[in-house]
Amino acid sequence: MTPLAKLISASSILLGTTITITSNHWMTAWIGLEINTLSIIPLISKSHHPRAIEAATKYFLVQAAASTLLLFSGTANAWHTGQWDITQLSYPPASLLLTTAIAIKLGLAPFHFWFPEVLQGSSLVTALLLSTMMKLPPTTILLITSHSLNPTLLISMSITSIALGGWMGLNQTQTRKILAFSSISHIGWMTIIIIHNPGLTLLTFYIYILMTTSIFLSLDATNTLNLPTLMTSWTKSPMLNTTLMLALLSLAGLPPLTGFLPKWLIIQELIKQELTTTATTISMLSLLSLFFYLRLAYCSTITLPPNSSNKMKQWSTKTPANTLIPTLISLSTSLLPLAPMMLTVT
Repeated sequence: MTPLAKLISASSILLGTTITITSNHWMTAWIGLEINTLSIIPLISKSHHPRAIEAATKYFLVQAAASTLLLFSGTANAWHTGQWDITQLSYPPASLLLTTAIAIKLGLAPFHFWFPEVLQGSSLVTALLLSTMMKLPPTTILLITSHSLNPTLLISMSITSIALGGWMGLNQTQTRKILAFSSISHIGWMTIIIIHNPGLTLLTFYIYILMTTSIFLSLDATNTLNLPTLMTSWTKSPMLNTTLMLALLSLAGLPPLTGFLPKWLIIQELIKQELTTTATTISMLSLLSLFFYLRLAYCSTITLPPNSSNKMKQWSTKTPANTLIPTLISLSTSLLPLAPMMLTVT
């Protein structure tokens, strides 16, 4: 892909995201989502590999179906209320359709099956965009309409996402699929609190973007696509793998790292809302995700397999230094002392 094509795709993604975030009309929000979808497809399929073409096709079909449902939701609400304002979502069937459409776009269970397959067929940088930037517009629409959504439905989908994200990631050996199921689990944590505290959902999303970006860029720097490669990558960049282990443990939500902050605040808010059973359930289900995070951290720093990797010259490959990675890893592991200030903001 030429630099001009990459520039056009990146600019279109930023344009579509900006249009959706700043819109008050259902049609402009839909247009922004469509621009986003059409912009990321060339990036997914740029390798011209059959797996990449399959991933691009799946992504297009799923996102087109979700955008159609969202537009149908806005049309039904406008037919009932006489206005196209996003904040005036008062028609219950339209609210149900919108929840379904956003769940498909975010990869919430039970509409999560497309997400791991698309990430597996994409490059690490494109997978990073799919896991972070492409989730921002649907999350914004969910935040704007959170007061009109069904709490029981959202909590059920969130708990299912946390459970499936942890359970289905246990037997994976591909790093992109593991991070895909990690994303499904984290989206569940975000949506479970969105009705009671939208600001906390936004804080969780920002911290998730920070941690996920640092991990994806670290894996891309060492060209790590599976666990066997991860086991031998410490021989060419030991310091990067050590900090990668800390970032993975932070994504798992272990104290005293940054990833513990959003889970701590979410559980505290659920208890304040007298949802102690829900808080206990998601806390126990997060142990499933913790297992494969610990496995990734263990493989990245401690173990060396008895057989060498089939990849030629794995430990002698030279990669250019990325100065953004140390900054992101530092932030994704050491922001917990700022918890009192963030708590006052949210």
